[in-house]
Amino acid sequence: MASSTCIMFYALLLGVVAKCAANFYQDFDLTWGDHRAKIFGGGQLLSLSLDKVSGSGFQSKKEYLFGRIDMQLKLVAGNSAGTVTAYYLSSQGPTHDEIDFEFLGNVSGDPYILHTNVFTQGKGNREQQFYLWFDPTRNFHTYSIIWKPQHIIFLVDNIPIRVFKNAESAGVPFPKNQPMRIYSSLWNADDWATRGGLVKTDWSKAPFTAYYRNFKATEFSVSSNSFSDAAWQSTELDAYGRRRLRWVQKYFMIYNYCNDLKRFPQGLPAECKR
Repeated sequence: MASSTCIMFYALLLGVVAKCAANFYQDFDLTWGDHRAKIFGGGQLLSLSLDKVSGSGFQSKKEYLFGRIDMQLKLVAGNSAGTVTAYYLSSQGPTHDEIDFEFLGNVSGDPYILHTNVFTQGKGNREQQFYLWFDPTRNFHTYSIIWKPQHIIFLVDNIPIRVFKNAESAGVPFPKNQPMRIYSSLWNADDWATRGGLVKTDWSKAPFTAYYRNFKATEFSVSSNSFSDAAWQSTELDAYGRRRLRWVQKYFMIYNYCNDLKRFPQGLPAECKR
């Protein structure tokens, strides 16, 4: 466990204090990118970098089946066009399940696009995209996934931005049987990420670096007493959460697959009609 004395000052992060949380050495493996992925600060801070040769990535040692995952990220600053920082849950195999946050970089001064998606049994195409109401490169912000049998909730700084409900009663598969690991990667996607690939990565700005801290995983066990807890059984947000969700979707959502009639000429997916 992380020591209670591990509060440290990181001058390279402009005076940001990294507080104690789960330890990256204990909870994650650096999986690719060689020296471009780093754990430092006694395991309290992790960074991924991208240069012209390679990006980098990490994954959790554990698998999770239902729970709440929180991670604080500080995204690539400056001209991040062409880069993608992906942070997601995923199982393995051709019928994998996946719950995605992807941060699409942009030229300096333009907002990041937060891209979300849900895959079930290998099928995705459930994208919603948002602008953020803050600059995600100046400070750390918390990005969370709540995964229950009833729904998946995406949150930013504890504000719900998207709810994907279990619609199995309408014939829509829901991710509930395959344990998932936590993954993150920073990579070059300038063939599509920024304005559909029109803006390319400026390699003179490399290396591009994103930072991670304060990981927390709260597992929900359907066999434990927590299953009878009202908060666990609840299939809806409370009134305040619903208001915040409406606020985000009204002012910051820029794409919703459930509104894309051109994409689904045979009719919108079944979960969109509920």
